[in-house]
Amino acid sequence: MKHHIAKDEPLWWALFSAGGICFAMLVPAAILVFGLLMPMGIIPASAFDYESLRGLGLGWPGLIFAGGVIALPAFHALHRIRHSCADLMLGKESVNKVWAYGLASLMSLMAVGVVLVNLF
Repeated sequence: MKHHIAKDEPLWWALFSAGGICFAMLVPAAILVFGLLMPMGIIPASAFDYESLRGLGLGWPGLIFAGGVIALPAFHALHRIRHSCADLMLGKESVNKVWAYGLASLMSLMAVGVVLVNLF
């Protein structure tokens, strides 16, 4: 049986790897700041008032945050789901690739698009 070598696999594995790093580093940091330190009062709530967060979230830092905390982890998670489907022999590989990476791309475009619309 001859195996087909996909030419686009390195791209998907690179996005998977980058998403894993973001899952491991940025998501816990965001949870720590917004889920623990702010509610406990360690970081004053005045540092995160609506206007300052809106300016930060809808600028270049927000674009980086959306890419690092939403877009890349989406590729990571859906890459895992795609390969789990392949291991369980669910669906056809070409169809699984299209829906997995298509959904990750759509989620990423939506997250980054919200920031870009407000940036320009």
